Amino acid sequence: MDFRSFILITIVLTVLAIASGVAFYLKRHKESIDLRTLEPFFSRLRGWWSLLTILTVSLLLEPLCGNVMTNILFAALSFWAMREFLTLTPTRPADHITMFLVLFICTTVQYLLVSWNKYELYSIFIPTYAFLLVPACITLSGDSTHFLERAAKINMGMLICIYSLSYTPALLSLPMPKDSDVSSIGLLLFFVVIAQLSDVLQYVMSRFPIRHFISPEINSTKTWEGVVGSTLIVMLIGAGLSWATPFTYLYAALLSMAISFMGAAGSMTLSAVKRDRGVKDYGTLVEGHSGILDRIDSLCFAAPIFFHLAQIILK
Repeated sequence: MDFRSFILITIVLTVLAIASGVAFYLKRHKESIDLRTLEPFFSRLRGWWSLLTILTVSLLLEPLCGNVMTNILFAALSFWAMREFLTLTPTRPADHITMFLVLFICTTVQYLLVSWNKYELYSIFIPTYAFLLVPACITLSGDSTHFLERAAKINMGMLICIYSLSYTPALLSLPMPKDSDVSSIGLLLFFVVIAQLSDVLQYVMSRFPIRHFISPEINSTKTWEGVVGSTLIVMLIGAGLSWATPFTYLYAALLSMAISFMGAAGSMTLSAVKRDRGVKDYGTLVEGHSGILDRIDSLCFAAPIFFHLAQIILK
C-alpha cells in the first residue's frame, strides 16, 4: 500500500472511530433520544467497520499475495449477496443445480478472471456465457413452470451481485500513469469511501423537513433533496480526496457525482426487489446487521460505471 492510500485509510478509520464514539454516547443517553430513528445509522456503522477492516487487511497483505485477498473478500461478498437474492427468489427443486453452478462455479470463474486481469474475458463471461448457461440448465431440468420468470430472476441476481460487484477489485488492475506517484489501491479506496459516504449522506439529508420523495411506493426514505444534496457534498469531498488518486480535482468531482447517482439507482432498484418480495431487509447473516446486499447495493451499481469511466480517463 502506497503512502497516500495509507493516509486515506487512516483518515477513514479515524472518522469511523469518532462516529462509533458518538454512537456509544447516544446509546448511553438513550433516555433523551429515540434510538429507533438512529438504528439505520448504527447498522450502517457496523457494516462499514466490517467491510473497511477486512478490506484494509487485504490491501495491507497485497505486497505478499498481490490482489488475491481482495478478490477473495469481494468473491465472498458476491457469494453471500447472491445467496440472499436467491433466498427471496421463488425457485423450484429443479433449479438447485442451476443455483449451485451460479453460486460456486460462475462466482469462482468471474473472480479468477478478475484476479488474472483478463478484462477481455471477465467483461463478457457472465453477460454472455453465464446468461446462456442459466436458461439452458433450467431447460435440462425438464420443469417449464414459470420458466422465463425463474431464468430472468437468477440472471438479474448474477448481473448485480457477481458481475457488477467484481468490478470493484478489478480497479486494482487499472494501469496508473507513468508520472503518477499513487497506486491503484487509491482508486479502490476512493471508490468505496465515496460510495459509502454518499449512501449515508443520502439517508441523513432525506430527513430534512422539505422532502420530495423519488418513489415513495418503492423507497419511503429516498428523496430528491437527499440525492442531489449528497451528490454535491461528495463532489466536494471527492475533489478534496483527489490527492489519493491519479485524477485532477475536476475528474475526481465528476467521478464522485457518477458514484453518487449510480449508488442511489442501486439502492432504489434493490428496494423495488424487496417491495416485490414483501421484505424489509435481504438477510441477517450477522446478528445486528441488515443483509449483505443492503450494505453493498450502492457498490454493485456504481462499480462498473466507475471502472469504465476511470479506464477512459487514465488512457
